[in-house]
Amino acid sequence: MENIFLLTILVVIYLFAIGYLGYYGYSKTKNASDYLVAGRKAHPMVMALSYGATFISTSAIVGFGGAAGLFGMGLLWLTFLNIFVGIFIAFIVFGKRTRKIGHNLDVHTFPELLGRRFKSTFVQGFGGLVIFLFMPIYAAAVLIGAARFLESTFPNLINFNVAILIYTLIIVAYVFAGGLKGVMYTDALQGTIMFVGMSILLVFTYVKLGGVAVAHQALTAIADKVPAALAAKGHLGWTHMPAMGSELWWNLVSTIVMGVGIGVLAHL
Repeated sequence: MENIFLLTILVVIYLFAIGYLGYYGYSKTKNASDYLVAGRKAHPMVMALSYGATFISTSAIVGFGGAAGLFGMGLLWLTFLNIFVGIFIAFIVFGKRTRKIGHNLDVHTFPELLGRRFKSTFVQGFGGLVIFLFMPIYAAAVLIGAARFLESTFPNLINFNVAILIYTLIIVAYVFAGGLKGVMYTDALQGTIMFVGMSILLVFTYVKLGGVAVAHQALTAIADKVPAALAAKGHLGWTHMPAMGSELWWNLVSTIVMGVGIGVLAHL
């Protein structure tokens, strides 16, 4: 009962913080440029935290956690590609040029940038249509994950439908009112919470297991406990990549490491 009470207090504080940041974004939004591109003056720290929170959503924390339990540390190659491709290449190589083009063309949305850059209303309309059709699917997946978390945290108080409604109303409120500034401020808070939480989890896990080297040695030592079905597909243990060319190797490399690692450029 005490745990539920504490969780309720934390959730209420979090919701008030989100509400305040949404209002703060609204108060700083004076024109279309502020609403759509944050006035082109977002602080680098806010931008970095917002970008991280956008990418590391329900699918990354919950889904990749499960994938790591299946594939093991081979999934760290995805982390490398996310950092190298999703941060270095996206922001250093493409980001500066894209920002310069957008500023020179005075555009506020990506479809608008494509349309003016290639002087094609078709390209602009097609880009907008793709976002209109597929972004709700991605958003729905994230909302479902968040609602399931809320439902499981408060099993006797909130059901799935109520959780979906709560999240939808909150997100709609700060997105509609605060525009991109409201989104970036709230995302920065969420990114900070995720970074701190994951750091604490990482440190405490290694401390509990006796240190980094001891923990990894213990994980290597249980390779004989790999289920037979996975071993037959190339699983060599949780501190090894699957056998090169095996079914699991292709699944890991082609769909997760390369697919998501390079696909992260879409978040630019």
